[in-house]
Amino acid sequence: MKTEFEQTDVVIVGGGFTGLSAAHALKAAGIGFVLLEARDRVGGRAEARQNGLGERIDSGGQFLCEDMPELMALVEAYGKTLVETYVDGDFITHPSMSVEQAESTYDGAMAIRERMNRIEPNDPSIQGISAASWLERQHDPSDAKTAFRSMIEGLWCLPMDMVPLWYLIDNDRRITNEVPELQYFLRETMQSLAQDLASQIGDRVRLNDAVARIEHGPHGVRVVSAHGAIQARQVLLALPPVMAAKLDFAPALPPGLGGALGVWKSGAVIKVLVRYPRPFWRERDLSGMVMWRDLPGLFACDASRDAEHAALVVFIGGPLALRWHALSEAALRGEVTARLEDALGPEAANVIDFSSRDWIGDRWSGGAYSDIIVDVGAIDAEETIRRGAAPVHFASSELSPSFPGYVEGAIVAGRIAARKIAAELQSAIATRASGS
Repeated sequence: MKTEFEQTDVVIVGGGFTGLSAAHALKAAGIGFVLLEARDRVGGRAEARQNGLGERIDSGGQFLCEDMPELMALVEAYGKTLVETYVDGDFITHPSMSVEQAESTYDGAMAIRERMNRIEPNDPSIQGISAASWLERQHDPSDAKTAFRSMIEGLWCLPMDMVPLWYLIDNDRRITNEVPELQYFLRETMQSLAQDLASQIGDRVRLNDAVARIEHGPHGVRVVSAHGAIQARQVLLALPPVMAAKLDFAPALPPGLGGALGVWKSGAVIKVLVRYPRPFWRERDLSGMVMWRDLPGLFACDASRDAEHAALVVFIGGPLALRWHALSEAALRGEVTARLEDALGPEAANVIDFSSRDWIGDRWSGGAYSDIIVDVGAIDAEETIRRGAAPVHFASSELSPSFPGYVEGAIVAGRIAARKIAAELQSAIATRASGS
């Protein structure tokens, strides 16, 4: 139990990959810290749960690729096992198309994405318009536009008419992988990597300790949590913007910073793992990847650890997730299974386990992989939040210069914030020393 008089250099709020990465960087710099996590586990949006077969499965962030260097380095350092996602065979679109039509549609959607990314985010001609409005003006085939919409709403988990075009361009440009982000997953689960990072920090990680109030001033901060208060010189809020905005700040944050935190919205996603006795789709030369053209935001792919652990992961994102959020577990299973049967045939009904994780309105991290700016005029919001208002600092995957919304981005953002805080603390020590 902490006391009112506990002190440290830095309090980190949030035990996802952002907070854990910041903690490791501060530890390496010899700076004292305490990390407070509201949940009973670390990992944030990277979560693992036990399914009905007793298997530990990824119920949150899962996939990675070789173009994510910081994450790949951690995977190697902690001896994790990469499972290569099965992609051999045909990709299914539903309602069905010929292979030639599917390839043409995919190429058309990618052409729209490339054209969009050639626009500068600060181009005056696109200010004030949504991604949906821009798409309506394009003269591409309707199938390509539908596929593009499904891709965007599936990845960003919000209706396209809520996403500013400049934000989508700026965000998408920072996702620079040349190989698919679904290239690998970890046999031990992504959350196991977060647990390994936490184990290296020891008792400086405190679980079940939700922060409610940040009292700040020129002489430091007082972080009030479920178990008391800690006095520190700096605080790092390693939280998604929507979650950070819910904290009580005394005094209130500067208007510009408070406003920048208020322009974000959490998306909506439901993740499902469907286990089968065997990967029957492979027997028909199918990859297991399915995109539903009539249900934007619905996507499936093979997530089998091996042939004995056959599985499809199904992502339900954006408006569709909001509609299916109201369903019971049995009704959701019925909807998903019916769609898989339509796309892959009657064998898709032979389910041996159905595990779903509805992230909508999650108490500690919002509703999807990433928060998104929904104010078309908030062009400076990210930079304003990155600057913070010392001694209050912010970091999250959303704010990362690379791979925003991914675990890779969270790692990068945490390390950048830690370096900034370390530099400020060391500068203050040097200033005091020179004046003494």
